[in-house]
Amino acid sequence: MNSKKLNSTIPSSVRLTNKHGMELLVSSFGATIISLKVPNKHHQFTNVVLSLKDEKEYFNQAYLNERIYLGSTVGRYAGRISNKSFTIDQNTYELPHDENGVHLHGGINGFDRKNWNIIEIIEDDGHISKVTFSYTSKHLEEGFPGNLVLNATYIVTDENQVKINYSATSDKKTHVNITNHSYYNLNGGNSILDHQLQLHCDKRLEVNKHLIPTGNILKVQNTKYDYRDLKFINDGAFNGLDDTFIFNQNNNNIILYSEETGITMMVTTNQPAVVIYTPFNFNHLNLSKKTEYSNYPAICFETQKYPDTPNNPHFPSTLLKPNETYLNETTLTFTID
Repeated sequence: MNSKKLNSTIPSSVRLTNKHGMELLVSSFGATIISLKVPNKHHQFTNVVLSLKDEKEYFNQAYLNERIYLGSTVGRYAGRISNKSFTIDQNTYELPHDENGVHLHGGINGFDRKNWNIIEIIEDDGHISKVTFSYTSKHLEEGFPGNLVLNATYIVTDENQVKINYSATSDKKTHVNITNHSYYNLNGGNSILDHQLQLHCDKRLEVNKHLIPTGNILKVQNTKYDYRDLKFINDGAFNGLDDTFIFNQNNNNIILYSEETGITMMVTTNQPAVVIYTPFNFNHLNLSKKTEYSNYPAICFETQKYPDTPNNPHFPSTLLKPNETYLNETTLTFTID
């Protein structure tokens, strides 16, 4: 097992593989997943994340008016924060916001727009199996207090797993909620409407017209949000999701399945919730020319704590204190039927 460190201001990518040929390509720009190729039932490989035409397009996309955070690390706070601000110990911190007073995904220049340092690469039996990126977010960057030191680690195992681990420390009290923002399609093209989905979630957050949580927690039973049993995403009346689902205690996992490729992806996490987003289309993006996508081309699983927690004290806390360590551990496990 070999380890090395790289430091550069120029974006670079690292290709992780395992003995089965599974391949994860990650860029230092935004600590972003560029592609993820996994075995399918046809003895071929499927890229199960949406990818842009080439790596330089990720920089261009990050500066579009409509940022979609394709595969990137999102923070310092994933999701929405209301009221243009939050308060810690009687100190109010103003945040960048839109015309509705909503702060989204870390602000104007969030982590998805930063070039991270590659601080460690692990090579094992001729395969790069692990890479760790690091970024230091300075005090009051995008309005958040504290100098935050964040590591993003990606691991590929011989069990066809991808482990995405985020850890962070701060020298001041601050709110932290990090996630990865990859868009998944187990067919490698067309739509996710023929995928089957299961969520071990009995409850979800109610939101207002600006997608800000009202503070109410609702049951999914007898609603369109009920995916407790494995079922097709397109149940005949699907019109998209952009919602926060709350995991049942001690059962924080998701199952996504495609009959076309025979791929099952199981997502497990130590986070209490997942924001699930299914965009209607990405026709305006310069996606990889090797694939064609139709309406509802992908599904995004943002494993995290609840949106707008700083303004909802009854939600599980996102406050990180000095001498504490924030940790988000999410694992993707791929199998074939």
